Amino acid sequence: MEIWGGCDPADANVSIPGLDAWIYSRPFCQASDETQGGGGDIYYLSSCATGRINRLLVADVSGHGQAVQSVAVSLRDMMRRFINYLDQSRFVLAMNNQFAASAKNGTFATAVVTTFFSPTRTLSVCNAGHPPPIVWRVATKEWSVLDPRQGGERVANIPLGIMDLDDCQQFDVDLEVGDMVLVYTDSLIEARGPSGEMLGPAGVVGLLTTHTDAAKPETIIPTLLRAIGGGLDADDVTALLLRASGTGATTPLKERLLAPVRIFRSACRSLLGKEPAAFPDLTLANVGGAVVPRLNRLWSKRSK
Repeated sequence: MEIWGGCDPADANVSIPGLDAWIYSRPFCQASDETQGGGGDIYYLSSCATGRINRLLVADVSGHGQAVQSVAVSLRDMMRRFINYLDQSRFVLAMNNQFAASAKNGTFATAVVTTFFSPTRTLSVCNAGHPPPIVWRVATKEWSVLDPRQGGERVANIPLGIMDLDDCQQFDVDLEVGDMVLVYTDSLIEARGPSGEMLGPAGVVGLLTTHTDAAKPETIIPTLLRAIGGGLDADDVTALLLRASGTGATTPLKERLLAPVRIFRSACRSLLGKEPAAFPDLTLANVGGAVVPRLNRLWSKRSK
C-alpha cells in the first residue's frame, strides 16, 4: 500500500516483490524560478496491499513547476485509489478523463502505465502517445523495442486527453527472471546521434547494445545517458528500468492476513479526507488469488 515517486529529481533504486527498479529523473533547468518544484516528467511506483500488484507510471506532461506539481498530486491520488486493482484499465481511463478536462488549459500528456503481477510475472503495458518501451530478454541476450501487439493486432498509441475512450488499449508481456524493461521520456529518442539525426528508439537500442552491461543493471541508465551525452541538455530526462527478480511468486501468510487491515485503514483515512479509499477490483484472480495462490494463474490466461 505504498506509492513512491513524483516530479522531483531522482536517482534511486527500489525493490518490491517480483521487481527491482532503477529510476533517474532530471528536470530541465531545474534551478530556474520557472521550473522550481519539478519538471514536466512524472514517475510513480506503487505496490498493493498484498505486494502482488506493482504499478509503474512514467508520464511527460506539458509545462513545468506548479502546474505539473498539481498534476502529480492528482495522479498520486489516482494511483492510491486504484492501487489494489489488478486490471489497470480503470486507472488509465481516469487519467484520460482528467487530461481531457485539462486540455482547454493547454495541459496534455503522454504516458506509459505498466502493471506487473508478480505471481505470474505478467506485465500489462498501456502506451498513451509515449516512446515505446525497450526490453532485454535473457533468453536471447538482446535489446529490442517492445512490440505493442495483442492477439496479433497492433495496439493504439493515443496521447492522454485527445479523445474520449471507452476501453484501455494495452498488451501483456510475460517476463522471465532477469528480463528487463526500460521506460523513458522522449528526450532520449530526440537526442542527436553522431550523424546529426535523432536517435529514435532504434538508436537507443543500438546504444544499449553497444555500451551497457546487462549483468550490471544498476549501471545501465547512467551508462546510456553518458553515451547519449549533451543531446539531453534541452529537455527533462527520465528513465525507469525494471527487472523481473523472481521473488514474489507466492505471498507470505503474514501479508495475506495484513491485507484486509491495510485496506480497512485506507477506508478510515478516506472518511477523514486524507486519501482516496483503496478497495480492490472484485475479480477471482485478484481477491481469490490473495487467499488461494493457485487462482493467481487465472490472470495469465485472461487474454489467451
